[in-house]
Amino acid sequence: MSQRIYLVIMDETDEARAALRFAARRAVRTSGTVHILALVPRQEFVAFGGVQATIEEEARDRAEVLAMTAAGSVATESGLTPVIAVRQGDGPQVVRGYLADHPEVSALVLGAAGGSNPGPLVTHFAGIAGQLPCPLMVVPGTMAEDDIDRLS
Repeated sequence: MSQRIYLVIMDETDEARAALRFAARRAVRTSGTVHILALVPRQEFVAFGGVQATIEEEARDRAEVLAMTAAGSVATESGLTPVIAVRQGDGPQVVRGYLADHPEVSALVLGAAGGSNPGPLVTHFAGIAGQLPCPLMVVPGTMAEDDIDRLS
């Protein structure tokens, strides 16, 4: 039997941390692992190339630090060593590309923001869930850690 792989899209939001906690707990319970994908959005065009390159490098550095910090917390709490990827581009397009490049991914785990707008990735992927190569798991970002632990 192949190992279950849970893909989490990481950013600085509470809902991303909830999704990561859920995915890590599921991975431990199913003898699986976690892939963390940090997205670097395309930056608005700046007329001066050097400024543009600096802005893009700083955004990538922030995403890498975020992914490494998230991986460290997963390793500390669960003993798992996640796979980390940092990619630049349009969020939904980058995630679809990652899933195409990694057919071994068992589930896409996203965190939904509270309120009427769950976030752009949840909105996008919920709308095409039937076309995904794996199940979509949506974790409410406002869910308490005890509830995530109980349900995962």
